[in-house]
Amino acid sequence: MACEECFGTIFRRKLGRCTACMWQLALLSAICWPLWYWLYHTTPRTVNSIALLFFCGAFSGLLLLHLLVLTYRRLRGRR
Repeated sequence: MACEECFGTIFRRKLGRCTACMWQLALLSAICWPLWYWLYHTTPRTVNSIALLFFCGAFSGLLLLHLLVLTYRRLRGRR
C-alpha cells in the first residue's frame, strides 16, 4: 500500500485510517463481483467460481471492516 500508515503501524491501527487501502478494496470489490456474475453465476460449484467468491468476500469484508472502524472512530471523536 502507498500511505505512511500502512508502512509504520500494526494492522489494528490501520483499520479505518488508510484511504488508499479503502479505495483499492472498493475498486477490487467493484471489479470482482460483476466478474463472478458474468463468468460463474451459472456454475457456482466449480473450483474457479468458489475461489473468486472467496476473493470477492475477502475484499468486501475487509472494506466493510474498514468502514465500520472509520465510522466508530468518527463517532467517538478519535482520528
